[in-house]
Amino acid sequence: MVTKKEAAEAVRAAKARLGLTWAQLAEAVGRPVAWTTSALLGQQPMSAAEADAAVALLDLGDDVRQALLLQPTRGALEGAVPTDPTIYRFYEVLQVYGPTLKELIHEEFGDGIMSAINFRFGVERVPDPAGDRVVVTLDGKFLPYQW
Repeated sequence: MVTKKEAAEAVRAAKARLGLTWAQLAEAVGRPVAWTTSALLGQQPMSAAEADAAVALLDLGDDVRQALLLQPTRGALEGAVPTDPTIYRFYEVLQVYGPTLKELIHEEFGDGIMSAINFRFGVERVPDPAGDRVVVTLDGKFLPYQW
């Protein structure tokens, strides 16, 4: 059996070899593109039907299928501060705007947090005369602290 990390590497290699997009994989799996990408990179467990659809399209074996069914150990970053420039920018956004986000969430909702468990997100390209914009939507359920 392969690990979820090894399965993710196999998925990425097959995706590149076959010229597939994450959107095509999501359509085959029947789930949103963000969730499907996360699952195929090892951060969500897939159902048997979802894993079957993914490995069939990617022409991968049962070892990868089995790994896709496993519960993940969530959190894919191996170091404290990410070094990949794209991922680091999100870290930087939270370093700069995290306190502001916290204040605005508390002012609007009260004492609590935004769930990363009951959570959806999306990535969108928006044309702009000054250069295309990346719009990232984070959509988490508010969970009040209960003392």
